[in-house]
Amino acid sequence: MDAQTLISEGWTLQENTLIDGSFDSNIGSYWTRTVNGSASIGIILEKRHTNGHLGTAHGGLLSTFADIGLGLGVSSVMKELSKYMVTISLSMKFLSIAKIGDFITITPEVTRESKQLVFVRGLIQTNGKTVASTEGIWKLLDSAKTQRK
Repeated sequence: MDAQTLISEGWTLQENTLIDGSFDSNIGSYWTRTVNGSASIGIILEKRHTNGHLGTAHGGLLSTFADIGLGLGVSSVMKELSKYMVTISLSMKFLSIAKIGDFITITPEVTRESKQLVFVRGLIQTNGKTVASTEGIWKLLDSAKTQRK
């Protein structure tokens, strides 16, 4: 997958939008797209994202990508309060492989929301196959609860 193809499919490159020096910035630039109200995020797999000896996406990369991608779903319902939310649970099921050059995506789906918790799930996919399924729970920090009405 190349940048021109992604742009023609409606993806937008998000460079330097993650906090520089933060753990999330290790992923590098990512792409976003919204179709029918559903936001998706994607990255093109590079060598630094892989199990070096196999050339396949590393489980730690997929877990980090899931955390960021599902967090996109949390942001969609919590808006400004999402910056006061933390992941309290993240589960992964690795189902297939992705290789260098593959474009992996996730489209988060919020399944439930309460005053303090947001439940979200998604599938990490590439080339028409599911690489991993994931679900997580985000919690509103105690210091922010007074800001939500």
